[in-house]
Amino acid sequence: MVHPQEFDPRQVMIRPDFELQFKRDAYLQDVQLHHHDFYEVYFLLSGDVTYTIESRLYRVMPGEMLLINPRELHQVCIRSETSVYERYTLWVDPQLLRKLSTGRTDLCRCFDPGRPNYGNLLKLKPEEQRLIHSLFEMLWQEYDSAGYGSDLLRESILTQLLVAVNRMAEQDSGRFEEPSRSSRVVAAAVEYVNQHYGEPLSLDLLAGQCFVSKYHLSHEFNRQVGTSVHRYILKKRLLNARLLMAEGESPSRVYSRCGFGDYAGFYRAFRTEYGVTPRDYARSVRPSTEAVLPEA
Repeated sequence: MVHPQEFDPRQVMIRPDFELQFKRDAYLQDVQLHHHDFYEVYFLLSGDVTYTIESRLYRVMPGEMLLINPRELHQVCIRSETSVYERYTLWVDPQLLRKLSTGRTDLCRCFDPGRPNYGNLLKLKPEEQRLIHSLFEMLWQEYDSAGYGSDLLRESILTQLLVAVNRMAEQDSGRFEEPSRSSRVVAAAVEYVNQHYGEPLSLDLLAGQCFVSKYHLSHEFNRQVGTSVHRYILKKRLLNARLLMAEGESPSRVYSRCGFGDYAGFYRAFRTEYGVTPRDYARSVRPSTEAVLPEA
């Protein structure tokens, strides 16, 4: 018998390599727009779920899978009054994915936005749904086990699961569901922010780039992305700052590369968003990284 976990709102990993969650909830409030430093595989078992990823909106059906990479801001909306919300969520540290990959097999490939036919929502055939569900169940049974060989089994099953996901993602592009609602204006604004987050940005500038009024862009952006243009720009800058620090960049170099006018403003925004200072975060992901500027 597979028993679900208690609901946990955290969006950070506690374990260093991967985490698996199996949850069943009758009522949940909407989750705020957020991002992770890790890859996420989301497999819906039951529920009425809408997922926003960047500017794309997906209606997820039971038996379907979402693939989310660390650069994508995302948010889930659950209508729990219609059915119980049940799902598996797998979080995988990028270093573990690289370790499990080989020169021939790149397990990060299914998460790469640059690959042909990339998409977030993967539709599965009935036999594929059964395979994925079975692998999640097997991994869940071994997840907290201290039995003989449980560490080897966890890594083996995880590898099987990631290979299966990549094989399914590599097949025809029709497997990936198009977003159910997509505004070209909002998509263009998001794409511009993603490419120019290190430069000065404003609602007026984006509206001009999209050839619409700032009032129209503001309304559509809030409706589709679930947050304001200003908030999205800030989150995207902080997201990229975290990724750069995880790659070894010092906080004193990162802030200007990510569009912050001064270190003090970057420091305040980072600490408010994540609850730690930039230097403490840099040290936690790269112990050798040193900040040049003081944190006071």
